Amino acid sequence: MGGAMALTLAALAYPGMLGLSTVSSSQTRIIAQTQWGPLTEADRDFVVKVRAAGLWEYPLGQIGLQKGSSKGVRTASEHLIDGHAALDASCRKIGPMLNITLPNVASPQQVGFVNQLKGESGKQFDTDFANILRMTHGSIFNTIAKIRSTTKNSLVRALADQANDTVLDHITVMEKTGLVDFDQTIFNQTTPPKLPSSDLTPPAPPAGQPEVVLTPPPTATSTPLDLGVLGGGTSGGGTGGGTGGGLTPSPVPSP
Repeated sequence: MGGAMALTLAALAYPGMLGLSTVSSSQTRIIAQTQWGPLTEADRDFVVKVRAAGLWEYPLGQIGLQKGSSKGVRTASEHLIDGHAALDASCRKIGPMLNITLPNVASPQQVGFVNQLKGESGKQFDTDFANILRMTHGSIFNTIAKIRSTTKNSLVRALADQANDTVLDHITVMEKTGLVDFDQTIFNQTTPPKLPSSDLTPPAPPAGQPEVVLTPPPTATSTPLDLGVLGGGTSGGGTGGGTGGGLTPSPVPSP
């Protein structure tokens, strides 16, 4: 089958593939051989983590534009929307190519962050917004570096490059708000609470549910991956086009 992705395994089972915590004792275990290189459990979980991050940080950026009482928080909110729309498009491109089913909602813990901030306003909102997002971006920054330095899959490597630039930008704009308590944030980042895996795992999308698309804002400056330069065919996923700047359902591609 010329140009088609070759997998040594059948479609990867859901929800085991979705764990944002370690789903097995060996994250280096190869679960599929693809034309872009072997795919490990860590590679697979990384793609899911990037998708899940956008599913709560993007809407939180929208909330920040409405509720942020400082220019720094509103600017950071614009960066969240812009950066995660592009990352989302990249995940939706490479997910089908690697036979990875992507979540449509974030994990319960991540949804909890959004619900907390929805209930706040003024200075409290601004402060918690900056510190929560600085903590979460700092946590995944280390994961990106590890994936980038160890993956043998060129699609995952390209996503890690994009995620590295985006997350560093988001860390920087959170710090520029002047609201980050570094002692507390770094403590929370390096000493996370021990939560059950169910709190850290986004739920499986129901069969036939339209795929959620994070559309870029009209003034978008971030761009999705250009898979043409990577070779190996094209994706069945969306391109992330549109100017609505909102969460839009899109038909799930046929198997």
